[in-house]
Amino acid sequence: MADWNESDYRRRVVDDELDFLLGALPAVSLEGPRAVGKTWTAQRRARTVYNLDDPATLALIQANPDRLTQGEEPIFIDEWQRYPPAWDLVRRAVDTRSTPGRFLLAGSTAPATPPTHSGAGRIVTLRMRPLSIYERQIEVPSVSLQELLDGGRPPLSGHTDVALERYADEVCTGGFPGWRSADPKVQRAVFGGYLDRAVDHDVALMGHRARQPSVVRRWLTAYAAATSTTATYETIRDAATSGQGDKPAKSTTIAYRDLLEAMWLVTPVQAWWSAGNPLSRLKRGPKHHLADPALAARLLDVTAGDLLSAAPATVGAFHPGPLLGALFESLVTLSIEVYGQAAGARVSHLRTWNDTREVDLIVQGHQRMLAMEIKLVSTPTRRDTRHLRWIAEQMDPEVVDTVIVTTGQHAYRDQDGIAVVPAALLGP
Repeated sequence: MADWNESDYRRRVVDDELDFLLGALPAVSLEGPRAVGKTWTAQRRARTVYNLDDPATLALIQANPDRLTQGEEPIFIDEWQRYPPAWDLVRRAVDTRSTPGRFLLAGSTAPATPPTHSGAGRIVTLRMRPLSIYERQIEVPSVSLQELLDGGRPPLSGHTDVALERYADEVCTGGFPGWRSADPKVQRAVFGGYLDRAVDHDVALMGHRARQPSVVRRWLTAYAAATSTTATYETIRDAATSGQGDKPAKSTTIAYRDLLEAMWLVTPVQAWWSAGNPLSRLKRGPKHHLADPALAARLLDVTAGDLLSAAPATVGAFHPGPLLGALFESLVTLSIEVYGQAAGARVSHLRTWNDTREVDLIVQGHQRMLAMEIKLVSTPTRRDTRHLRWIAEQMDPEVVDTVIVTTGQHAYRDQDGIAVVPAALLGP
């Protein structure tokens, strides 16, 4: 294996999770979209690497499958879905010897042929996402999501010079590590190629050769337009099939949603629900997001300048307000999912059946809840925090803190005790 220069590696929040799991378990599978950094992260720990995206390596393994579990450990199997039997080979090897830290796997899509066994109890999966705001190192955070979730409503402080223009840039630059330093025009070309590869190449690898790439791209674009909304399936279907007289049945087209989720390109935030909760008639539908808001911006053909223009971009019925607000929420949601995973918390959203009340994110772990709103404002008003006050009243004492994430400069608590935190100052 090649030598790695530690100074070139930007440590991720997930690194601590991975180190812990590898020290306790025999096999860990990193899951997430292409180019998110799975390979680089795993290779730093591996002693033997099998890259199944390489035709020569794949041919050797197909000729002698047992080779895949041989070598100095940890053994890293990259793009394992290119040879689906790899999963079962690792599972059987773990059954034989369950010493911690034996195998690392990474995959960017679901395999065309699922493994014969789920791997439950043998192979633990770990989600890897694009870089959070904290991991992009644009600011030193002063507020910890973990400390907020611990309760006690700690006092807040901190100042940042990160302004709206920088957030718009971050939306379009994205959190894929290898592309962040490229010129914006180059980034647009790279994102275009990334999306082309996804719909032209990866779909076929998953065994969906009958799918037309143009149709898959239209569905992906419809989900991009619905970013940060709870748009119904029918609304998204209508956007994806615009111009078609007879709309396809849900049973016919639901496969497109499942396909995009299996590719880690569509990453919905599920609705919050808990048995015995005092709230009734909550919506069960997800809030829509792509893996990275930069992909949504590219699909919708907008730049940071477009998002900041005097006539800001909108996307029809999906977004009556500026598109930047939806994409900023998606950027913050991505970040909070990274921090929440590290804290062992589940991230969801809450919306009442009649849309009169909504909370952008509920972060729940260890019997504690954070209620969070995300607003494209520098100084929030009491109107901006009204849903946070409502949920705190309804769910006391489960809600240990309420937070509004903004584009402002200062972290503080407002007159109601709500944590006001600029996005750049929030970390794990």
